[in-house]
Parts: sequence; C-alpha cells; structure tokens
Amino acid sequence: MCPNAIRAPVAPAIRFALTPARTALRLLYMANSSKKKGRRKALMLGLGLDSDGHKRLTTGPNFVLMGGSEETHDVMTEKAIKINEKLAAKGKHLDTVSPEEFDDIAHSVGLRRKESQ
Repeated sequence: MCPNAIRAPVAPAIRFALTPARTALRLLYMANSSKKKGRRKALMLGLGLDSDGHKRLTTGPNFVLMGGSEETHDVMTEKAIKINEKLAAKGKHLDTVSPEEFDDIAHSVGLRRKESQ
C-alpha cells in the first residue's frame, strides 16, 4: 500500500487501477461529520501518477480527480462520469450502492480490481 494512501474510516476502500502504475481510483466511505443521524457519504478519489508538468484537479458531486498527464486525467474523468451515469440509470447513489454492485459497475466501464499484495 502507498505510504500516502488515505484510509476509509467507516469501511475499507475499494481499489481499482485504470492502467498499470499510472492511475488509481478508490471508493472511500467518509464518516458522517455531523452528530445527526444520516447516511454515510462516499467519494471516488482518482490519483494520476504520471505527469506532464501541469497540475490538474477535477471535482464532481462525488469524486475528486488529481494529477496525471492530460491523457490520464481525461481517462479518469471519463470513468468517473460513466460510473455516475450507470448509478443514475439504476436509481442509486454512490453512498447507497453495495461494494459488489460498485465492483460490477466499475468493471462495466473498463476498470479492473487491483490485486492485493
């Protein structure tokens, strides 16, 4: 595991790789910051590990994508948007979908699960 990786406080992160050693997309469940009872929040975090000298940051309602070359960042953005479209088609949100269902959706948009080491 990367020494700078963020750990999910509520549930383990689900890791996917877009391309070997260039990017990583993680689904993180965040603890509810308020004292009120509510549903947990989820966030997709994409990190581009290659660079062409430019700093890139793209945010959406449930994702943050950082870094990467132009090509890598475009691929991460496309995958995050496709995942959200598939969730919307099923009438679900990122924070209500099961890990198995997220796995299926991520696989359907071209992501593959990173093997544990």
